[in-house]
This record gives sequence, C-alpha cells and structure tokens, in this order.
Amino acid sequence: MADTQAAHVAIKTDIVVIGAGQAGLSAAYHLKRLGIAPGRGFVVLDQNSAPGGAWQHRWPSLTLSTVNRIHDLPGMAFAEAVPVASETVEAAVAVPQYFAAYEQAFELPVYRPVTVKVVCERGGRLRVETDREAFSARGIINATGTWETPYIPEYPGRELFAGRQLHTHDYTSAAEFAGQHVLIVGGGISALQLLNEISFVTRTTWVTRRPPEFRAGPFDQEAGRAAVALVEARVRQGLPPNSVVSVTGLPVTPMVEAMRARGVLERQPMFSEITPTGVRWADGRTLDVDVILWCTGFRSSLDHLAPLLLRNEAGGITMTGRLATQVAADPRIHLVGYGPSASTVGANRAGSAAAGELSRFLSLAT
Repeated sequence: MADTQAAHVAIKTDIVVIGAGQAGLSAAYHLKRLGIAPGRGFVVLDQNSAPGGAWQHRWPSLTLSTVNRIHDLPGMAFAEAVPVASETVEAAVAVPQYFAAYEQAFELPVYRPVTVKVVCERGGRLRVETDREAFSARGIINATGTWETPYIPEYPGRELFAGRQLHTHDYTSAAEFAGQHVLIVGGGISALQLLNEISFVTRTTWVTRRPPEFRAGPFDQEAGRAAVALVEARVRQGLPPNSVVSVTGLPVTPMVEAMRARGVLERQPMFSEITPTGVRWADGRTLDVDVILWCTGFRSSLDHLAPLLLRNEAGGITMTGRLATQVAADPRIHLVGYGPSASTVGANRAGSAAAGELSRFLSLAT
C-alpha cells in the first residue's frame, strides 16, 4: 500500500522546464537570475543521458566549420568553455562540452535522464508524468525542440519501395552509400550539406517540392528580424509554423558555389509516387534509386502536451506574449523553440521572454 501511494506522490515545484537544449538552458539561466530558487522554484528535465541537447546526436561530418552557426548562451560565450576548438571538431563533441560547462558554471538544476511522458491538469496545477518521478508544477516552459520528431511526408507507394529509406535524423556518413544511387529529398540547409557530402562518393539526384531560393548578399540583422516576424505572425494567428529558413532562403556559401561548379545542384521537381525500385513523376518519367534520404525537416515534439488540448482546428497553437512564447489558451504554458524561436538565436531570446513572463504571471518575480 505504501509503495502504491508513493507512486502517486508528485514532487512540487513552481516551474518545470522540459528540455535542456539551447532554449531550455536559456530559460533556466534567466529563471535563476530572477531569483527563483532551483528545486522548489524550478527544475529542468532532460531525456538525454548527458548534456548537449540534440547536438550530441548530429552526424559526425557536421563540424564547427560546416554547421550553420552556434550562438552563445546567455552569460557565457562558446569560446570561454571551448577555447581551443578547431574548425574540424565535430559539433556533436564541442557543443555538448559547452552545454556541460554552462550547466556547471551556473549550477542549473538539470535532472537526467528523465523522459516526460505526459502533462495533464490536476487540481489547478500541471502534473508532469515521467518515466521516473512525477512533478506538480504551477507553470511549464516546454523546450523539447524538434529532433525527436522527424517528418517524412506521405507519398503513394512509400511502403512498397524495396530499397533503403532514412531521414536526416538517422544519417551518419556518406561512405555507407558508396556505389549506390541516392535520391535526396528536401530544400533546406541540411539537404544541401548532405547532398554535398554524398555526391563526392556516389551518384545523387536532388528533388525539392518547390524550386530552391538562394539568397544573394549578406543576411544581416534586419533581414533576420523580418524573416522571424513572418513566422511569428503565423503562430500568433494560430497557424502551424513554417520554418525560419523557409522564408530566409538558402545562403550562397563557398560550398554552394562549388556544388554548382560540379553540377550537383541540378534539381528535379517533386515526384508523384514511389515505386518498388524508385520514383515516378506525373509526366510518366521514372528513376531507379537504391536509397531515398528524406531531408524533409522536423515537427515540434509536443505529443506529451496533448491532454491539455492546446491545438486548434487548424492544427496550430495560438501564441501570444512579447516573443510569442505564451500559449494563448493557457498562459501557464510557454513554448520555446517553437515557431519563431526554433533557431538557436531565437531560442536564447525566447528563453528570456518565457522566464520573465511566466514568473510574473505566477507572481514569482516582479
């Protein structure tokens, strides 16, 4: 009887931060700066066994020289924690090292590995059920990101393909595809990076739903703010968010210029169906391939919040607050790393906004 009762006892805290990636650590840092005590005031739950968020799962060839950009966390520059990192160091090594040093320097209360299973209403509080303990909170800052929810669109015949299919999430090395014809699907930065790598070792075909838009000239702060504003406007209307990169275009980097020179960027339109041996276009053309690599992005990992009924009929979540991190239907809940804050620089600002707005809403800070 005692064990059964213990299983239903929840650890009380004011705020639970779910996720210890860029956004989660930023939120935790700002909560502590607001004078909210670790433990009784807030805790951070991380499903990974070590610091680093999704960065620790990136493919080995993603190095500090090829990653889009690593933004500093608030209060500690990347160079302070990883002062002698070479450009050839794997991002999956350097960034976790940075996050680990950050957690230690600011004594952030990160508990791991703890996987949140579900969040539900319980007696005016939010009950957070995990694979270990249960927590009872007054507010939630959800920072689970997207890495655990890879997206593969439905196309007729996908289950009939006799070759190999994988997502960016599962990619490790171009060498494993040697001698095979790889169809790369997607028009984002990751698709370009993997297309570049794989094209050096084997035959590739690149397919995108829309013609890729390459951005000429520098991408300055003004352009960045304009792009984020477009995504923010969608979530404030309750529409599902587009990715920030979908409105920024693809940067013309030296890698892109070299790919053009090699003829790798000869893009094909999206096929209409998948066959047992490859793909078929609407005009009847077919192509046999050995591998389909879906570089089709990710969706926000929010299934654990489903009992709270935050989504509207359009499938989106109406957001409000200074940086659109607060759920309009339930101001106790903030989503960071969602919509306009899905980028690393956006995650930093969203963590600050969420910490401040939620703590004030709960009367924990002025």
